[in-house]
Amino acid sequence: MLYALLRNRPLLWLVLALPALWNAWRWVMTPDEYGFGHAIGDSGLWSVWLLMATMAITPLRLMAGPGPLVAALARRRRDLGVASFAYAALHTAIYLWDQGTLARIAAQVPQPEILAGWVTLALFVPLAITSNDASVRWLRRGWRRLHRLVYPAAILTFVHWVLTAFDPASAWAHAAALAAIELARVILQRRQRVT
Repeated sequence: MLYALLRNRPLLWLVLALPALWNAWRWVMTPDEYGFGHAIGDSGLWSVWLLMATMAITPLRLMAGPGPLVAALARRRRDLGVASFAYAALHTAIYLWDQGTLARIAAQVPQPEILAGWVTLALFVPLAITSNDASVRWLRRGWRRLHRLVYPAAILTFVHWVLTAFDPASAWAHAAALAAIELARVILQRRQRVT
């Protein structure tokens, strides 16, 4: 089923959009139960989960080797990354809507947790814009170098989350999981170079 989903790009995007649609429906239909806090939190969570899924594909490919499911995941890695950015942009839009005025937004920018969020979003913008075949062809080797921005962006994502969370334990747990994913990637890539 996952393989079929990965092969059908429009269906994949529909599935990726479902959490946002569900959360929007909940916010509209039950605003007292599902308000701003839930909406901004859930959009941020989906951004993180999709970022982690995107970053897990390389170590998965290195561990599992070639296969149809891993190949399909690798082909859709950019889609998952763009979806992660879309949820981050939604997260930002909800924040901006809640703040209401440019003066309030500007006043909060120097705060470390807010500044980390803005820098993260700024790092994700060029990644999202260049996550297409035309950019890969045009940038050539520079495309890989540019997309290494995902690593500082991921670190800043967790800095933002830890500093803004009411209970940062979940943020630390997710950060530890991403660190394990990245450690596995580094070890597997070094092992591959040696052999």
